[in-house]
Amino acid sequence: MFHKISIKVMLSFGLFLSSLVSSNIALAEDTPKSFFDLSAKDIRGKTVHFSQYRGKVVLVVNTASQCGFTPQLKDLETLFKKYKDQGFIVLAFPSNDFKQDPAENEKLHTFAKEEYGTTFPFFDKAPVKGPQKQPVYAYLTNAKPGVLFSEVSWNFEKFLINRKGEVIERWNSITAPASSGVVKKIEKALAEPM
Repeated sequence: MFHKISIKVMLSFGLFLSSLVSSNIALAEDTPKSFFDLSAKDIRGKTVHFSQYRGKVVLVVNTASQCGFTPQLKDLETLFKKYKDQGFIVLAFPSNDFKQDPAENEKLHTFAKEEYGTTFPFFDKAPVKGPQKQPVYAYLTNAKPGVLFSEVSWNFEKFLINRKGEVIERWNSITAPASSGVVKKIEKALAEPM
């Protein structure tokens, strides 16, 4: 009798392990290999496939219109204009995770354009942290965890993606987009071949 129970337990355990391995393989297959394998809805609700940015250096920033760091939008626009012809782009992801961007998409986009002259792409306002965070930020925070926390800790955190779609740098909100450290990393990434 003990032998029959042991066989049943071993078979059940084997099936359990098999399902775990299968689910891990499925998760691994679903995980994007590159930033350029992702997509997101833009500010108007249209799906944008990031494959269109393949070969570019990308700076991803979570934005908010009522934050003390909101003036960074001006520096982000300056960077975008300065380096866009070399293959650089800024992608803005508004979020109300920190209760500083309650406006609807159209209003916050209009605000950014009118107040800071932004011309770089904005995406649909969505969570950048927590269990509901959008897939783009799930990928970014997994690829480049923060020093203390993997989650985004405030508005205007920045992620730099190289031409191969690899997340190569992450800066906190305090780091200004026009700081020498950010500019040097962007220039270095632009100088590297694909």
